[in-house]
Amino acid sequence: MTLPRFVRSRFFLVGLLATAMLLTAAVWAFLHLHAAKPGALPARAELPVTTAAQVEPDSPAPAGLPWRYGRADARFTVVEYADLECPFCRAYFAVLKRWTDEHPEVAWQWHHLPLSMHEPAASADARLVECVGQTGGHAAFWQAVEWVYAHTRGDGQGLPEGLRYPDLTPDAQQCLNSERPDAVIRAQVAEAGQQHIAATPTLRLQDRQSGKTLLLRGPVDGDALLSAIDLLAAGGADAPSTKEMPAESIGMPR
Repeated sequence: MTLPRFVRSRFFLVGLLATAMLLTAAVWAFLHLHAAKPGALPARAELPVTTAAQVEPDSPAPAGLPWRYGRADARFTVVEYADLECPFCRAYFAVLKRWTDEHPEVAWQWHHLPLSMHEPAASADARLVECVGQTGGHAAFWQAVEWVYAHTRGDGQGLPEGLRYPDLTPDAQQCLNSERPDAVIRAQVAEAGQQHIAATPTLRLQDRQSGKTLLLRGPVDGDALLSAIDLLAAGGADAPSTKEMPAESIGMPR
């Protein structure tokens, strides 16, 4: 099988990046131990989650989820499990957005995971961005996420008292007065629990062509993400979609 150009050009970096990724993951785990119990996050590849229609952020949003950013024809998807009160997620947001803009072969997908230590603010933030997205579409959703990260005090302290989202429409307010966003958030939290994901940010890298996925913990840097993409692509489209890929192949700890 002929490997994609970006695979051939970067595959040799995998070994060099392994040690750096180990150090990055170790630092993140040390700083974030309070988010999950040891062993709660198995570092291994897992089956792909259900996906919906892929759209570009400035195109009309189809009914339903997920919220996506990037090209509709992107082969790879980075699903981020994130908490809007998580300081690590806040710092990583601009980094991942810029990286996605620079790599058209990859799209970015949001998955709500408000952590119990950040409640009730985390769910309140999630309800806000969910309602803005449900009534305004994909571009409005990402704009709301960016606004929350820019204004929240973080670590469960929430938005300053009395501060309101400036572009909140009557439809979005009606959504906030209902249970519509709660159903979405509960479902995504439950799905994360089924996958043993309990800390943020956590990334699930998916290859649409082969159907394989790889679970990565922490704010993974751009070169490490490219190495993970190389591994998925090199596995071949003919390999079984249920085959597990050990995360230590790219230097992630067990």
